[in-house]
Amino acid sequence: MAELVLGVDHVSVLVQDTRKSLDFYRSVLGLEVDPQRPELGYPGAWLRIGTQAIHLIQLPSPDPVTGRPAHGGHDRHIALFVSDLNALRFRLDVSGIAHTVSRSGRKAVFCRDPDGNALEFVERKG
Repeated sequence: MAELVLGVDHVSVLVQDTRKSLDFYRSVLGLEVDPQRPELGYPGAWLRIGTQAIHLIQLPSPDPVTGRPAHGGHDRHIALFVSDLNALRFRLDVSGIAHTVSRSGRKAVFCRDPDGNALEFVERKG
């Protein structure tokens, strides 16, 4: 049988303040806004990652920010490839963003965005 699901187009992330979130995703992570994505009638932004995207959606979140595990690997999260984990850790440190390393021994780092959404970063060379 031929593959039905071929990949991930985008993931959506609920945020309380699009501008604040854009500061994190653009300034710290270096992602760029995709101006070709459509307006959907509510605040948000599309951030391009290669052929995929993160869709920031400014809507009330049903999830509490408090009570989440300190380590993002123990929470639902988005895993992203990065070219240089040390460079990312430097950016996180300079920006004052707390992060943890993978507890499994893998070369990965976890942090949270301004709304408490967990992100995992895995180094991929080339």
